[in-house]
Amino acid sequence: MRILHAYNLHRYRGGADNATLATVEMLQEAGVEVRSFAYSSQDMRPGLRGKLAAFCSGVYSPTARAAFARTLDTFAPDVVHAHKLYPLISPWVLPLCSERGIPVVMTIYDYQLTCPVGMHSRHGEECTRCLGGREYWGILRNCREHLTESVAYSLRHAVARHFHLYDGHVDRFVTPTDFAGRWLVAHAGVSPGNVVTIPYVFDAPDSAADPGAGKYVAYVGRFAPEKGLATLAGAARATGLPFELAGDAPALRDTADLANVRIVVTRSRAEVLNFYRGARMLVVPSTWFETFPMVIGEAMSRGIPVIASRIGGLPEIVEDGVTGLLFEPGDHRELAECIRSLWQDPERCRRLGAAAREKIMRTSQKDVVVQRLVDVYRQLQRREPARSAAHG
Repeated sequence: MRILHAYNLHRYRGGADNATLATVEMLQEAGVEVRSFAYSSQDMRPGLRGKLAAFCSGVYSPTARAAFARTLDTFAPDVVHAHKLYPLISPWVLPLCSERGIPVVMTIYDYQLTCPVGMHSRHGEECTRCLGGREYWGILRNCREHLTESVAYSLRHAVARHFHLYDGHVDRFVTPTDFAGRWLVAHAGVSPGNVVTIPYVFDAPDSAADPGAGKYVAYVGRFAPEKGLATLAGAARATGLPFELAGDAPALRDTADLANVRIVVTRSRAEVLNFYRGARMLVVPSTWFETFPMVIGEAMSRGIPVIASRIGGLPEIVEDGVTGLLFEPGDHRELAECIRSLWQDPERCRRLGAAAREKIMRTSQKDVVVQRLVDVYRQLQRREPARSAAHG
């Protein structure tokens, strides 16, 4: 079986990039013949020329399309597995697969099919104004905080929707949670039969951490409004407990004045993974429709309980009272209560952490995920790609 993976890595690697590379690596280790058609935003020219090039390629890139066609013809894959394609590849490569009768699988990491910026969040609050072909809201609200970028994102999204580049040429969408799959069906015109839920892969270390002896409340991730950092800051003020926030950015203005909050700048993935071991719990206070944050799986695989917002796909991953605790998004008082309850009960931390680790080891280990992906590939190989004649 020959699988061609197509993806565009971000300038600064995030969860989607790590999940993409992990997928490619685990299939190779399993003996699947894999090739990557990969671009990286790190290769973009700096300054205005680079941004203009990304603007154009995101809408339509004849260079990437021609290179992809050559790769299809020389490698002759049985299946193409697409990941994130913006800004240097663009979904215009997908019709080339249809023309050659090559089935396409696509992993969905966010809401790129229904939101120009892929998040359905504006200044940390839910936003669904662009649903139903109203991408112009992305420009009117300047969702990228830079008008040229907002125009570029909205335009490329409108083009992809108008020409049915996703729903007309992808045979199977892979989502990490059922919530994300239901969203595609409800808002992106995807058939329920063309969606399958497969979680990300997480390698559990041989030994678990001891959350009962953890020294701080942990947060790992981007320092952005939609991540619920205002809620986190409110909980930190209310509890007075030690908090440590790990990421690749400087301290938040909202927390810089709090003596109990320490900012840890992590410069490598190894540093992030080591950071979990000193935590009593991980807090994921997001206010947007998260699909499956990598940090949750990383913490759970190390036996760390997670406190998460009751939003998006998070309640599927964090089972309230079983593998962690849930609270209403934006409610810093409820979050503070959850944090206090675990901090004051080390044994409960250990029980929840052990259950979290068991769940991840059962559902997200390499052999399980690889087999499920291979099953999807084989199903598509055995039938003609089911695409709408109107869109093919």
